[in-house]
Amino acid sequence: MFDFDRVIERRGTHASKWDNMARLSGIEAADAIPMWVADMDFAAPPGVTEALMAESRRGVHGYYADTGSWAAALVDWLRRRHALSVDPAWVSATPGIVAGLGLILQAVSEPGDKVVVFPPAYHAFRRIILANERRILDAELVQRNGRYELPLDALRAQLTPRTKVVFFCSPHNPGGTVWTAAEIRALAAFCAEHDLILVSDEIHGDLIFAGAKHTPTLSAAPEIADRLITCVAATKTFNLAGAHVGACITSNAALKRRLDARIMASGLGSYNSFGMLTTEAAWRTGEPWLEALLPYLTASRDLFEAGIAAAVPGARAMPLAATYLAWVDFSATGLSPEEVAARVKGRARIFASPGSQFGPGGESWLRFNFATPRSLLEEALGRLDAAFGDLRQGRK
Repeated sequence: MFDFDRVIERRGTHASKWDNMARLSGIEAADAIPMWVADMDFAAPPGVTEALMAESRRGVHGYYADTGSWAAALVDWLRRRHALSVDPAWVSATPGIVAGLGLILQAVSEPGDKVVVFPPAYHAFRRIILANERRILDAELVQRNGRYELPLDALRAQLTPRTKVVFFCSPHNPGGTVWTAAEIRALAAFCAEHDLILVSDEIHGDLIFAGAKHTPTLSAAPEIADRLITCVAATKTFNLAGAHVGACITSNAALKRRLDARIMASGLGSYNSFGMLTTEAAWRTGEPWLEALLPYLTASRDLFEAGIAAAVPGARAMPLAATYLAWVDFSATGLSPEEVAARVKGRARIFASPGSQFGPGGESWLRFNFATPRSLLEEALGRLDAAFGDLRQGRK
């Protein structure tokens, strides 16, 4: 029913993934392959397209009103997909998760306060914290048994009275770790012990591979609901990043009032009708599409992990339990991060996300987005094989 092998030409369509590549990477080649930003190259679910076509045929595109059906669609999705019970009254719509994170910071902290981040972590965490004149408190993740673990004991010694908020990426981006319920409960207890607001970014929570299970933080630790804000969206799951619609969820009425006040003060209480319609349609109609997508991504993940190990002696992809973002460590190749980047960009003509932008612990890594038609992924692996071929022959 869904053709994920279909190559859709995106150049010249205002697609940031493709049209910003040369400016951001310096790769000028016409055949460059973008494997950086978390944006899939697949057509959205048919129900989304139908919703857009219906709106287009209507021909009148005025202000959007009443988020009730949108919130109901989200609540139903969380119940069906994650057995999570949420009251629609707990939901605040925001123009994307990153904007929501900034609004949360404004609602619960002051300039100069510290925000805990577990790097290497989603790079926009760092950007939005600094843009809001807060300070980053890095608690670097620990690698053990092929996955990341939370460094709570080390973090305890780093806390100060100005530490107010924790940003938690669940599932983890870029490592693809799916946290266990026990790990989430330990973090929740830590936040309660130290009077911290926990912000759980669960935007990748639907993109889980077989053998793993995403546990919403609210499900794992309902006892800290009064200090928890969960951020979710349809945009990563269904490839609707351009919709710029996210949801922040909290059962703490006072906390929600503070967040909603920041939304109104920022002039963001009026919503993009196209974004609201498409994300609602995705939650209501997109499940068969997602069920078809996940096996396709699984095969692509396996192909990429095997391909990068064969192409680059010493390279290791962290075993990926979630997302479509391969996290590859090049530290054992004998090459510097600069030399690795030069080969990937210069020889292979591939733009991957530099690991350094994810903070401490990411310096020797690159993040590769493999959510693209299989033919393009195979082309990328062939180029990487050629770019590092001399290493396999014992030369640099």
